[in-house]
Amino acid sequence: MEVLESLVIGAGQAGLSTSFHLSRLGIDHVVLDADDQPGGAWQHRWDSLSMADVHGIADLPGAPVPPADEHERANVFVPRYFATYEREHDLPVIRPVSADRVTGVRDLLRVEAGDRSWLTRTLVNATGTWSHPFVPHYPGIETFAGTQLHTVDYPGREAFAGQRVLVVGGGASAVQFLGEIAPIADTVWVTRREPVWRTDDFTPEVGRAVVAKVEERVRRGLPPRSVVSVTGLGLRPQEMEAARLGAYERRPMFERIEPDGVRWADGTFERVDVILWATGFRHAIEHLAPLHLRSSLGGIQLDGTTAVADPRVQLVGYGPSASTIGANRAGRAAAVAVRRYLAEEAQPVSA
Repeated sequence: MEVLESLVIGAGQAGLSTSFHLSRLGIDHVVLDADDQPGGAWQHRWDSLSMADVHGIADLPGAPVPPADEHERANVFVPRYFATYEREHDLPVIRPVSADRVTGVRDLLRVEAGDRSWLTRTLVNATGTWSHPFVPHYPGIETFAGTQLHTVDYPGREAFAGQRVLVVGGGASAVQFLGEIAPIADTVWVTRREPVWRTDDFTPEVGRAVVAKVEERVRRGLPPRSVVSVTGLGLRPQEMEAARLGAYERRPMFERIEPDGVRWADGTFERVDVILWATGFRHAIEHLAPLHLRSSLGGIQLDGTTAVADPRVQLVGYGPSASTIGANRAGRAAAVAVRRYLAEEAQPVSA
């Protein structure tokens, strides 16, 4: 079986950036992508998410993002950009291939996907989070007779017209959903913690400070936190009508779910037709479990993008690189780290 110098799992922003830099460094590799088409998680976003709504798409290396009509669907525009990038840079993407398991075989790594497998000297994991939505368990959740949806299932605002919608979650997606839904439906917003609103401008200096805080967690081996948990929340012009209607008057979490609503800790009841769980995602890294990369603190400890427990493995789109800008930088850093590892392994060992 051929032994690759490197293998990348995932062809989203981080995976494509990594592949570009590996190619420039002359490192033989392939990219395995679980989707049928280019576009990463963007192709699965809801239809009402327009280019005016997204927080910005970073340029892939060597290819500026083309001008976009603010009304164009993000789940069309970004996948088209990614597909063009793959084609023009002749990136070695193989799809659809879903990695099931990565194991160590002497000094190599074996990546298994169904009845197929690859041997590689190094691995770059760029699987992101979209495939692993997180819904917390609350007593009675299975008894709810209404509609329960997660961010991955969001059908667009019109599906909620005239209904009473409970939005759960303290991140940017919850704020955006309330901005869309509140003008046409009754909404209730609940979060575990009081939301923190950003009052200053998000300058490059602020951005670097935010990344440093998230990076410090993964350097220590702690589970990564979302970037927005550090930056705080902000309202955009399209969310001001929802704010005027009181949609962002947050309530603390309910105690239990009942068939037609939720019960608060003080015994009061709230009837709702829909529970929309904007409760985030978990990193899709279970295929790496055989490598035992997690620290005793619950996260994968990184030195830059390199897994401290196994320097053959790089993680991009994890922790501080979980944004589009961070993913690009991490792709380059991972490729450089792969080259360094390969060079060091090629050196003869002195007696």
